[in-house]
Amino acid sequence: MNIIKHISSRLIHTHVCALFFFSAAAILMCASCSSTKFVPDGKYLLTDVKIESDDNSINTSQMEPYVSQQANTKWFSLFEIPLGTYNLSGRDTTKWINKILRRLGEKPVLFDTLKADMSLKNLRTAMQNMGYLQADAKLTTTVKDKKIKAIYTLHPGKPYFIGNIEYDILDRDIADILDMDNEANRGLKSGMLFSIDNLENERKKITKILSDSGYYKFNKDYIIYEADSTKGNDSIDVKLKLMKYRADSKSPEKNHNRYYINKVTFTGADGGNIKLRRSVLDDNLAIREGTPFSEHDLQKTYSNFARLQAVKYTNIQFEELPDTSLLNCNIQLSTNKPNTISFQPEGTNTAGNLGAAASLTYENRNLFRGSELLSIQLRAAFEAITGLEGYKAEDYEEYNIEGKLMFPRFIAPFLSDNFRKNSNAHSELSVSYNLQNRPEFHRRVFTSAWTYHWNAPKHNTTYRFDLIDLNYVYMPWISEKFKEDYLDDDSNRNAILRYNYEDLFIMKMGFGMTYNNGVHAIKANIETAGNLLGAISGISDFKKNGDGQYTLFNIAFAQYVKADFDYTRLFTFDWRNSLALHFDFGIAYPYGNSKILPFEKRYFSGGANSVRGWNVRELGPGKFKGTDGRIDFINQTGDMKLDFNIEYRTALFWKFNGAFFIDAGNIWTLRSYAEQPGGQFKFDEFYKQIAVSYGLGIRLNLDYFIMRLDMGVKAINPAYTTKKEHYPIIDPNFRRDVSFHFAVGLPF
Repeated sequence: MNIIKHISSRLIHTHVCALFFFSAAAILMCASCSSTKFVPDGKYLLTDVKIESDDNSINTSQMEPYVSQQANTKWFSLFEIPLGTYNLSGRDTTKWINKILRRLGEKPVLFDTLKADMSLKNLRTAMQNMGYLQADAKLTTTVKDKKIKAIYTLHPGKPYFIGNIEYDILDRDIADILDMDNEANRGLKSGMLFSIDNLENERKKITKILSDSGYYKFNKDYIIYEADSTKGNDSIDVKLKLMKYRADSKSPEKNHNRYYINKVTFTGADGGNIKLRRSVLDDNLAIREGTPFSEHDLQKTYSNFARLQAVKYTNIQFEELPDTSLLNCNIQLSTNKPNTISFQPEGTNTAGNLGAAASLTYENRNLFRGSELLSIQLRAAFEAITGLEGYKAEDYEEYNIEGKLMFPRFIAPFLSDNFRKNSNAHSELSVSYNLQNRPEFHRRVFTSAWTYHWNAPKHNTTYRFDLIDLNYVYMPWISEKFKEDYLDDDSNRNAILRYNYEDLFIMKMGFGMTYNNGVHAIKANIETAGNLLGAISGISDFKKNGDGQYTLFNIAFAQYVKADFDYTRLFTFDWRNSLALHFDFGIAYPYGNSKILPFEKRYFSGGANSVRGWNVRELGPGKFKGTDGRIDFINQTGDMKLDFNIEYRTALFWKFNGAFFIDAGNIWTLRSYAEQPGGQFKFDEFYKQIAVSYGLGIRLNLDYFIMRLDMGVKAINPAYTTKKEHYPIIDPNFRRDVSFHFAVGLPF
């Protein structure tokens, strides 16, 4: 029976993959053979659009948005799959199959001379705005059969630069604030490119300064430029004029009014009460009575109240007092219902063992009327375990209770009120208790932590500081058979396995940083555990256990240091195509009171966010190959991790995106363990143990989250030494070398 299942499974895998590739090949053939099927006589299919320039100073890729007509979509910039799908349809539009194919596909793009002329005009204007005032653009087409290629050639000509600069500010109060007599305050410099961007940036800078200095009614339209190119060379003199205020075209000119905040009031939605303490309102208020109006303070106030869980929306209005320079500020707040209860059922499947789980969550978003968030979650899971011989019970039960209390501010001594008000932070207290009953053992885990989170919006950076994080693992019962087979057997002295089935106490501190500007993404974390207890044990009379470890309450405490670094670089070619490069490195070292890392802190490789040719915990460490599926989830872990990933992403159709990726990496141990032969990191060998895989992925982008399905195929497998098995890219076996991963979110 097992042989039949094995053969059937292998055939299914083979046929599915073969069907996938044959289908793709068929569509490609159709796309190439019948691409002009629906092109009328006298019209041409636009197959390719290129932009060239006779001046390398022009980045042609940045000029693509100015071309009004692009060719049909190409998957991975190569394959016209959408057009091929459309061309598979028949001419009878009443048939359902033709409707579906046309809806899924993309109709041919027919070359339009009017859009081509518009593209030329747009390109010339764009280059002129960049400072190339004599720029020109030409269109060249190549026609073959019913297909046409369009090449736009740019002739920028010579660039023009800013010569002399004059700031003409008629309002003396504003002139004093801007202080343009000081060269350091000027955004325009002699020798800069005479471009719209440079001129517009100066207008925006001045507008921001004045908007933050009390000039409530000021906008950039009051700033105009005069340009003088009569010198006859490539230099243009510029005069910036800041005009006086006019209420309308018929009103006389006068100096701009500088407004001050008179009074700030809070009101509830529909006149109701605001269920927040006054001190909380004041702490999140950036607008201050008696100070000049500031657009920055206005936006910061919006941002501060948006962070509060208790606040639904915020509306801020200003009222000008007649015949004065005073503004009354009214802040209207609408609050959420404080209490919510949610229930979430789920199905589970662990290595073929089916089960069910359910969670019940209670939230209070305004516990102490300070927008504190209290969350209490109860979770229960059950799974029927099969295939375990010699054990009385065959079920898995898990019960978990977790409580979190989040404060929307720093809760810490010795911090000034000004720092608390200006920091975008929250403090979090969490406590949880987890009960697990398996046929092999019973485990109890208690955790408690106090954590700070804050960010620096201007620098796209967020921070996390774990002041204290306590973990207590208690093993009240281990079955005799499990002890006999794995823990007490002299022939199987698995130190890693035994360590993870002992009582353990972890007391750690950690710091993490995340940076993301849309192009570069960096994550860095460091944590250390047991140092304080280790220092105390050295000067106090802490008892030692049989392994020579210091104990606290008769439980050995863990001592280690762990550091992680993750970097992603995104190259965007156009709105459809991008390339992501990813590097991930982590290392952890047990010392002092520990010789082995706790299981939760060890690294694993394989899975949806690692080397996707392997399933989770199937790869490594080093060239180690798992031998016992029941304990390989322990053995296939390490103290060090290294990942490299390249992923080409492209838009397909509707909300579907595709990806082609190459993954490389592995894990290693820093010490040599008998139960993990070949797993230790060595400088002269590790590069030979880098696993490599490649594959394809499809993603459904629903804006608020992304679902993806990736198919990874092994290319280099370090667990094998024979050429055929070490290089499966030469002779792939679909059952052995293909892995499928379903996940939510991008891998990096």
